[in-house]
Amino acid sequence: MASIKEALRIDPAHESAIVQEFMASQMKGTPKRDGIIVGVSGGIDSAVVAALAVEAVGKDRVFGLILPEKESNPQSAEFARKVIDRLGIDSRTVELSDAVASHKAYQVRDQVIKGIFPEYDETYKFNIHLPQNLLDLDRYNYYTLRIQDSRGNIKEKRLAKQQFLAITASANVKIRSRMISLYFWGEQMNYLVAGTTNKTEFLLGDFCKFGDGGTDIECISHLYKTQIYEIGRHLALPAEIIERTPTPDTFSLTVSDKDFYFCLPFELLDPLLYAWEYKVDKSAVAGELALTDEQIDRVYRDFDSKHASTEHIRQLPYALERDWTRYHR
Repeated sequence: MASIKEALRIDPAHESAIVQEFMASQMKGTPKRDGIIVGVSGGIDSAVVAALAVEAVGKDRVFGLILPEKESNPQSAEFARKVIDRLGIDSRTVELSDAVASHKAYQVRDQVIKGIFPEYDETYKFNIHLPQNLLDLDRYNYYTLRIQDSRGNIKEKRLAKQQFLAITASANVKIRSRMISLYFWGEQMNYLVAGTTNKTEFLLGDFCKFGDGGTDIECISHLYKTQIYEIGRHLALPAEIIERTPTPDTFSLTVSDKDFYFCLPFELLDPLLYAWEYKVDKSAVAGELALTDEQIDRVYRDFDSKHASTEHIRQLPYALERDWTRYHR
């Protein structure tokens, strides 16, 4: 039996060719499209999708959007520009702060934070994160709010459910504003909106319904995050992007994907997720990854919880039409 890590290894050239063929074929669907538009975030996933789109249909039929708002990390737009310039594609930067503010997302969120930390104002930065002791302790996935003042002093406090919901709903306005912009520009050009969600995110629900989950095509959702890095190296993407710590970039204080959601580094997360998905014998998992049965059980419970609680975002809206006869007997 092949090891888990061997099972995760890919031929990046072969996988790239498969994605390129898929992209090109989707443009010939109904209705036919004239190109592909990608939201280029400065991260590895969107960089890979944009580069593969260029290989698939040519740089003259790929358009990149850079979509910052006032709390985005400036490095995101800087790295996105590096990708766009490297690929030689047309692009536009669309600033989303006014769109986000029109829903009072900043205002509602700040009121929640001030209710927890009264001193909080526009000079502070903030993020939310999960406890990072997944391997070692049985615990609940409760979120903690972290604020940082202008001198770098940090305070933290656990969030109640309603506080968490208000903060994440506000963050999701940013993500959905990005998708609205992609469709606004994509529909004008008759371009397909390409998604950038990878398999690690898809299985565990780390994406936003009708946000980064609202696309015409998903090109890399069959590939784990570590496999995306393999393709990125194969495509000779800028080193800064390959080496950059993945982040949702929706909070004013930078937080990694690991701290925000996954609680494990991708080098360990992906093999465990593969083993969980394909029901690999636990003793083999423990031996290869140098973990105890108890640690694996904790991780699998976390996977079970995240997968089940986000099942609705992987599905189309449930329609009464499917059960019409049940209600009309």
